[in-house]
Amino acid sequence: MPVLFCGRKARPRNTGGTPIAEPRVNERIRVKRVRLIAPDGGQIGEKDIDEARWLAAQLGLDLVEVAPEARPPVVRMMDYGKYKYDQSVKAREARKNQTRTVIKEVQFRPKIGASDFEVKRKRVVKFLRQGDKVKCTMRFRGREVAHPELGRDILQRLYEKVEPYAEIETMPRLDGRNMTMVLVPASDMPKDDAFESDTTDSGDDYGSDEIDDIEALEEVAEADDVDDVEEVDRTEDGVGDDDTDDASESE
Repeated sequence: MPVLFCGRKARPRNTGGTPIAEPRVNERIRVKRVRLIAPDGGQIGEKDIDEARWLAAQLGLDLVEVAPEARPPVVRMMDYGKYKYDQSVKAREARKNQTRTVIKEVQFRPKIGASDFEVKRKRVVKFLRQGDKVKCTMRFRGREVAHPELGRDILQRLYEKVEPYAEIETMPRLDGRNMTMVLVPASDMPKDDAFESDTTDSGDDYGSDEIDDIEALEEVAEADDVDDVEEVDRTEDGVGDDDTDDASESE
């Protein structure tokens, strides 16, 4: 004999993770008595649900449940379509006015020259004045990674140059062959261009110590390149000697 199950049909579960915020409207309101609110916000009082629906229909409006947890639930007469449109416009305006955090990246090399450093410094200042975070990346190649302190000195010098506009969020940190430092706009950033006018466009605003550091860095890189060339030359010389010996034996 088949078994019949009687009872309420299970409602579909919301699996999206976000609770459904859609209010119950008109016939979906299934309580017997409600507290009715007029379209202008005035209190009408407790009414039977059928009477509340009839009053809303006479005005050409919808009956919307605005406080389902109240006892009795609170419903309001309104144009629900217009209400949903107004809510979507407000949400769109709120998203438009939100401040988005943008991270801009400026890359450096250990052998950067004075003029290139000045160009990148001005680019960092431009991004900071626009309200963006700046990720300063020092890229090492070959044996340059053996001297991370030189790249760290350049990033520290950069921060000292843009200090009126920036605060350090992440200190220089070596990750593989890259060293990164994150700057954020300063809370008391100057509004005028007085800081920009202190530096010239030629980029020759380095001190003697800074120039010595750059020259030392270039010497290290050049020495590394020379070592590589010498190894290649020795290999080529060895190949030539073997060929010469083979030729002499054949003779």
